[in-house]
Amino acid sequence: MANPEHLAKLKEGVEAWNRWRRENESLVPDLSEADLTGANLFRVNLSMANLTKTNLDGANLSGANLTKADLSWANLHRANLGGASLSEALLYYTCLVKADLYGAYLDRANLFAADLRGADLSKADLRNANLVGTNLENATIIDSNIYGINVWDIKKDGLKQQDLIIAPYTSFEAITIDDLEIAQFIYLLLNNQKFRDVIEAVTSKAVLILGRFTEERKKILDAIRDELRSRNFLPILFDFEKPATRDLTETVSILAKLSRFVIADLTDAKSIPQELSHIVPNMPSLPVIPLILKGQQEYSMFEHWPRYPWVLSVFEYDGEAHLIENLSIGVIDPAERKVQEIRNKK
Repeated sequence: MANPEHLAKLKEGVEAWNRWRRENESLVPDLSEADLTGANLFRVNLSMANLTKTNLDGANLSGANLTKADLSWANLHRANLGGASLSEALLYYTCLVKADLYGAYLDRANLFAADLRGADLSKADLRNANLVGTNLENATIIDSNIYGINVWDIKKDGLKQQDLIIAPYTSFEAITIDDLEIAQFIYLLLNNQKFRDVIEAVTSKAVLILGRFTEERKKILDAIRDELRSRNFLPILFDFEKPATRDLTETVSILAKLSRFVIADLTDAKSIPQELSHIVPNMPSLPVIPLILKGQQEYSMFEHWPRYPWVLSVFEYDGEAHLIENLSIGVIDPAERKVQEIRNKK
């Protein structure tokens, strides 16, 4: 509960409160659970204050100093926080629905599971902020600095995001992008040598294996995987449930973009036609090596793909033993030659 003396002092007005704060610099104000609905707190000094569960619905906190304040579980619905300093503030589970945070300083703020639905974060400073589990549905983030943010499991349906800045300082040469999660990835890719090394290692060794996962067909795909592994490749066998939030074909396309080449077994094809229709026309740097069991016919639409230079001739195999015995000469070697051919043209 709020300290009655602190609450009484605040009600004397912002000028009196700020003067009191200057005279009592070491004091930590306790306004927890206070009802400050609609209060006019323009440029108030609430740095370090305990504001847990405080009701600030519709309050005017524009230009306020809330540095290192604890606003966990507070209600800031429709509050005006334009230009306010919330640096290092604790905002766990805080309600900021439709709040105005235009130009606010939220650097190093902890917004874990905060509710920012419909909030305006345009031109806000979000450097090194924690946005894990944050609800950003229908919020607006434009021209905001998001360098170093931690973004996981956010809700972003209807989120308007544009010209997001990735720079440690305002005067620093910046990269801009229009998606929070992709911005986090791009910055890591460009600025973390170890991360770049991992990406390079994956793309230089990964081989995506596509095919039909009936019991009989999977034995062939498993044999290909094991043989590739023994030859120091990193086989990716697409044999798992699709992620709940991802379309199956989109997932395959992402894996393909991380691969050195693709091996596609056309035998008894089912999902292969759709997967190749997203891979072949859109990835000219990715060799595709089709295989088929002797005696089978390619599916009807496959005739469109051999005209693409990065799609190799179909390798016909006569059972598992024949395929593994000829995997190098019939599959891996042609794929590697095509990889080098494509790279030499760049």
